[in-house]
Amino acid sequence: YNGRAMPEDKFTRALKNANEIEITVIGRNTGKPVTLPVWFVHENGTLWLLPVNGSKTQWYQNLQKNPAITIKVGKEERTLNAQVLKTATSVGNVIQSFQQKYKPEMIAKYYPGPLDAAIKLKLQTPNG
Repeated sequence: YNGRAMPEDKFTRALKNANEIEITVIGRNTGKPVTLPVWFVHENGTLWLLPVNGSKTQWYQNLQKNPAITIKVGKEERTLNAQVLKTATSVGNVIQSFQQKYKPEMIAKYYPGPLDAAIKLKLQTPNG
C-alpha cells in the first residue's frame, strides 16, 4: 500500500450514485427476512443508517437481536454486521451527516424520531 487510494469495488461505486439502499434484516420474532428501502450515508468505508423512529424502529430492534444485515444497492449485495450506536454524540454525528446529504428539512419531514439511535456498518473489501 503506497499512499494511493484503494481501488473501488462495484459495491462502493454503486453506493456513490445511490440515494437509497435496500436492507434485509432477520425478524426478531418470526426469524424471517424483512426487506425495506432506507436512506444512508457512506463515509470512508463506513455506512451509517438512521432509523426513522430511532430505537422504536422495527428493523433497528431486529438488528439488536441479530446484527446480520444485507445491503443491496443496484445489483450489488453485501452482508455486514451492524453496530448499534446509542450515545448522543455518535447519533448526533450521524444525524448531521444525514442532514448534509438529504437536507435538514427532509430529515425533519421523514424522520419523526425520537432520533436516539443509529447503525454503523464497516465495509470490508471483498479480499480482506
